Amino acid sequence: MSDYDFDLFVIGAGSGGVRASRVAAAHGAKVAVAEEYRVGGTCVIRGCVPKKLLIYGAHFAEDLKDARRFGWNVPDCGFEWKVLRDNVLAEVDRLEGLYKNTLSSHKAELIPERATITGPHSVKLASGREVSAKYILVATGAWPAVPQIEGAEHGITSNEVFHLEDAPGRIVIVGGGYIANEFAGIFHQLGSHVTIVNRSSALLRGYDEQIRDRLLQISTIKGIQFRFNAEMERIEKNADGTLCMHFSNGDPIPCDTVLFATGRQPHVHGLGLESAGVELDEKGAIKVDDYSRTSCESIYAVGDVTNRLQLTPVAIREGHAFADTVFGDNPRTVDYNCVPSAVFSHPPLAGVGLTEAQAKNKLGTVKVYTSDFRPMKNVLAGRDERALYKMVVDATTNRVVGLHMIGPDAPEILQAAAVAVKAGLTKEQFDDTVALHPSMAEELVLLK
Repeated sequence: MSDYDFDLFVIGAGSGGVRASRVAAAHGAKVAVAEEYRVGGTCVIRGCVPKKLLIYGAHFAEDLKDARRFGWNVPDCGFEWKVLRDNVLAEVDRLEGLYKNTLSSHKAELIPERATITGPHSVKLASGREVSAKYILVATGAWPAVPQIEGAEHGITSNEVFHLEDAPGRIVIVGGGYIANEFAGIFHQLGSHVTIVNRSSALLRGYDEQIRDRLLQISTIKGIQFRFNAEMERIEKNADGTLCMHFSNGDPIPCDTVLFATGRQPHVHGLGLESAGVELDEKGAIKVDDYSRTSCESIYAVGDVTNRLQLTPVAIREGHAFADTVFGDNPRTVDYNCVPSAVFSHPPLAGVGLTEAQAKNKLGTVKVYTSDFRPMKNVLAGRDERALYKMVVDATTNRVVGLHMIGPDAPEILQAAAVAVKAGLTKEQFDDTVALHPSMAEELVLLK
């Protein structure tokens, strides 16, 4: 019999924690999972999934207009935020149930309480119960950052945005990353007046400059407003419930809602990590080695709380690799090279591998191939909106080291193309592939 109550105690039932629990249990471990909020984590409950559903809903605004150009006698249509919101939240409830069933079917005990670490092998639950475990896995994810300004309590974050009573007439979105641009596209399509406020002069750092410049151009033409290099001073709440955002270097902006999308911080506050000697880095993330082990040999961490790559599929792979390593006698690490990512803006953009600037810094000499075109659907719909595909090639080996694109269905197209980039295929091998016509994806094998 084990000297511990559990072989594995997981704190956090998000994507990484649930995968680790399921796989560890399948390897024969006795597993418990503590979750203080809802099973499913950021992605399922308050992130990727409900956000993507809102994006689908928002996209009908343009689709209904375009339909008239394709012969459909579509009347003017009204929009009801509460219908979309409630249907999205109902789908979240359904998915949470599936995640709970996954844990139950693998005989992992779900404990709906907050858990704090009290030592290398011990955890205390909010109810006062204390349990022991041979190994502890921290998978608590990340939490939205809120600027330290006067009146910040009047704003909301991506946690609360899915529960708004009404779609705002005027919304100020603070930030220039993927969350800011995605919600800007959503609310603009739903009829809100949208202003993005960013403290720097650039959007979407880390993505290829040409692609993000194209998004800025398209967003501006659509009517989304931008204020760059903005120094926020305070948020004032008026007697009628409306808000006004004040700046130290510009005119105030009146609005109904302020959405903070200023990044996410590892969710470590109050976890008791210090009691086990678990070290954090300068950004507050848990330090781990290649096998996700912390500075305490019995405690591991996966997902956004480690701030390696804040992506759901990465957290899932880390959780799986951890369980195989510790309980499956199969030591595995995660390959973080060439991980594709997307921004579900309007239109969406996606990329994999090196940007042009990164490739020049790393390789010296590169070749760049592009296709700047108007998708066929946009042509008939009477839209001037153009797509841009870009391929970055190592000039020495002719190997494709980066693919970046913006346009309809860009993430769906890039996922398949990312396999080729990961495999190290050359430009000639792309060119040797016959185009699938007529499609947008065919541009990838016709780049000049």
